[in-house]
Amino acid sequence: MKVAVVRETFPGERRVALVPTVVPALVKAGLEVVVETGAGVAAGFPDALFSDRGAKIVSSRAEALAADALLQVRSLGCNPELGRADLAALRPGQVVIGMCEPIWNPQSATELAKTGVTLFALELIPRITRAQSMDVLSSMATLAGYRAVLLAATSLGKMFPMLTTAAGTVTPAKAFIVGAGVAGLQAIATARRLGAVVSAYDVRPAVKEQVQSLGAKFVEMPLDTAAAEGKGGYAQAMDENFYRRQRELMTRVVAEHDVVITTAAIPGQKAPVLITREMADRMSPGSVIVDIAERGGNCELTRPGETVQHGNVTILGPTNLPADVPFHASQMFAKNITTLLAHLVRDGKFPLDMSDEITRETLVARDGQVVHPRVRAALGLGDAAGK
Repeated sequence: MKVAVVRETFPGERRVALVPTVVPALVKAGLEVVVETGAGVAAGFPDALFSDRGAKIVSSRAEALAADALLQVRSLGCNPELGRADLAALRPGQVVIGMCEPIWNPQSATELAKTGVTLFALELIPRITRAQSMDVLSSMATLAGYRAVLLAATSLGKMFPMLTTAAGTVTPAKAFIVGAGVAGLQAIATARRLGAVVSAYDVRPAVKEQVQSLGAKFVEMPLDTAAAEGKGGYAQAMDENFYRRQRELMTRVVAEHDVVITTAAIPGQKAPVLITREMADRMSPGSVIVDIAERGGNCELTRPGETVQHGNVTILGPTNLPADVPFHASQMFAKNITTLLAHLVRDGKFPLDMSDEITRETLVARDGQVVHPRVRAALGLGDAAGK
């Protein structure tokens, strides 16, 4: 079986789906690895490193796209404009594994299904113990949390740590992390390492101990959070009355901090607005908000992909933070995708064992139709025949 990695075409995407160090294990497993020339250069992996480890470098994208299995960071859905150019090269029975936003952008799943490919979405890896090493969302969220803090530190007109010098004492910056999932916890840890005084809030009270274990203060609010945690430990969407009350209580907390980093997300949905214009107005001059804006962001004033100056407050809305650290992001991504690939492949084939939770939950399309129940529901379709 031939597996291929193509150069990513999404603007600003510097990651690559495989790195040279994982190639020997794939070759040993009987797979032929094909890499489009230049696919890993932006991440720090030139063609020579891949060929030295046993991969075949091809100059033609069409040749790479002709492989039995295609491994991508961003498949169509995560690359809605330029990704469509590859559709004509896909064929029935071919396997595509990558991030493709099937819940957020279900029409892209339909387009891929029409080509006849068997599509696996990395975003849908179930949060179970045996799938942890395949969990792309957690891997990339770790990097996003880290980078968000560095952006805040370089944008803030203050230093993060406390310093006692001959010129006087410098007080530490105060950072408030909204959302204590993987990205939020990494942001807490990074801000603490830089010396900031850190507080954090999450709608899920169960994360309090994790926040405190990292040395941050957990901000508690008198809200009914009984239904705040959904399947897999993800935060669950609440009604507007809940969010209104939450914003009222959060206004005072936000005003007390120099830095606010927002990471709150609901899988497959637009991010809830948690930081309002009023909150930004009450922040001290020179304060910074870093709003991870993959889903539009948690701040009312955020413009995804841009930096906004609101009075004396700077608001950053980064949308692809893992691509800012492409070397390690690609290493982590490659581990995730190759572990899933090893789980799916048997004797050079992809036998679809629908009794297996990992296979069942990541399979989006096969035999010309969308088969995943949540994606079909997003498309307004009924149960898939023959699933």
